[in-house]
Amino acid sequence: MHMLNRHQRRTLERKDGGAASLAAEVKKVVDPMMTAFEEFKKANDQRLKEIESKGAADPLTLDKIAKIEKDLAKAEDVNQKLVAVEQAEKKQADLVKELQDQLDALELKLKRPGNNTPEAKAALKAHHDSWARGMLTSIATGGGMPTADNQRKAFDRVMAEAKALGISNDTTGGYLAPVELVREIIKGVTEISPVRQLVRVRSTVNKALNVPKRTGQFAAQWVADQGTRSETDGLRYGMIEIPTHEMYALVDISHQNLEDSAFDLEAEIRAETDEQFALAEGTAVVSGNGVGKPEGWMTNADVGNTVSGTAATIADSTGQANGLLTLKHAIKTAYTRNASWALNRTTLGSVRKLKDGQNNYIWMPGLAQGKPNTIDGDPYVEVPDMPSEGANTYPIAYGDFMRAYTLVDRLNMVALRDPYTQATSGNIRFLMYRRIGGQVMLAEAIRKLKCST
Repeated sequence: MHMLNRHQRRTLERKDGGAASLAAEVKKVVDPMMTAFEEFKKANDQRLKEIESKGAADPLTLDKIAKIEKDLAKAEDVNQKLVAVEQAEKKQADLVKELQDQLDALELKLKRPGNNTPEAKAALKAHHDSWARGMLTSIATGGGMPTADNQRKAFDRVMAEAKALGISNDTTGGYLAPVELVREIIKGVTEISPVRQLVRVRSTVNKALNVPKRTGQFAAQWVADQGTRSETDGLRYGMIEIPTHEMYALVDISHQNLEDSAFDLEAEIRAETDEQFALAEGTAVVSGNGVGKPEGWMTNADVGNTVSGTAATIADSTGQANGLLTLKHAIKTAYTRNASWALNRTTLGSVRKLKDGQNNYIWMPGLAQGKPNTIDGDPYVEVPDMPSEGANTYPIAYGDFMRAYTLVDRLNMVALRDPYTQATSGNIRFLMYRRIGGQVMLAEAIRKLKCST
């Protein structure tokens, strides 16, 4: 049992806050504990005598000792708190010693050349002079050590100074001056085609979406009064199937990297994957070949085109927008009511320079009136996946994309965490996948401009 002397009790009484509370607890238990301990010693001595004389202790004596032990146990909690206080005092003493050592070291440094006493200044000047002469001698002799004693001592002293602690070298203190890690990752912008705002989007719980389509029409006929009426044949229907396709991302990360990274790497992977899925989706809707991925509106063979009038630009041979305007008027009027232009930012820069036959710019700002900017009165959408101007390219598309194209969502992004298959390599595998489909449903509703004559 831990015993309390007068000095320890006075120490506890001097402490404030929690320590003062502990001192009060000690006062409450110390006297009963000391009394119980004296009784315990007497009872235990009695037990030993009984064993020596009778060969066994009296049950009454054993019962008395057991009761006293319970009283002593009540003070053990306070004792453990006191032990914690003493440990804290030891740590404080160690800290005081460490600070004193640092002050001693600082005092030693202050005694070195460099303070403001005349003797120190003279010693420092003599050291510099010796080092400079020794350096000139070393250079003159091809890098050898100077022979003069004072010059060698100056060299040795400079070498010793060079070994002093500094952050320029990791082993001499650089490790003790860590850099600050900014909890933000710098990311360049990923240009994603906003195709979902242009096309029609449907959802399905099946592997594909079937959409009925009218493939033929009958022609109405004129007939005289009581004339013979024959069947007006020709109305036909078909079915367009939009299959869904899977895109995926597979990333292996060591479990230690996941545990120790300053960032939530799992959330970071999910965000990156979501962005890359959107990027792949936009590219496929614009230019996908339909093989294992959606079909793009630029690759569908039934989408018509209009030539610009020059071999490699959207302007015609006169530098005007006649080709562009011809494209606009080449689709049916009904499709122009909800029509938009689709082009990339580079092509938009060329469009802003174009004029019509009346010398009016076809690009007009509308934000001042609370309306979108327009190209010949119709809104446009910047689609980074659209090609730029060039020979035989299709840099601009125009029409009612919502009627022309359907995008199908089968399954939003699913993320699977696999800690097993790569466990022997210390890695955790993340597999993310998504299923979508898409293709042109009504090719006549859109048209594209070709850079050609």
